[in-house]
Amino acid sequence: MNRKDFVNLNRSGQKRRSEHMTVFIARNGLDRSRLGITVSRKVGGAVVRNRFKRLVREVFRLQKGFFPAGCDIVVSARKSSDDLDFTKVRKELIELVADSTLH
Repeated sequence: MNRKDFVNLNRSGQKRRSEHMTVFIARNGLDRSRLGITVSRKVGGAVVRNRFKRLVREVFRLQKGFFPAGCDIVVSARKSSDDLDFTKVRKELIELVADSTLH
């Protein structure tokens, strides 16, 4: 995904919010889903930000069946996401994506 894709998704995609993350999701017209992750410095240092990104990528990789095909998905960390583990990330991310009307 490039910057233009991120901006378009933030403007026109569905927005779902939880305690630790915000998810933007929209159809992309492709046969595959694409994942984008944004983590501000306000969340924490580099170690915390990279850990969040690794966890989200791993959930996306292992739980592909829960994500709709042909969608762009951007996950944005919120300030309170510095103490997450894999189970919490998986639970929140799957709930947010399952709530979307794109299924």
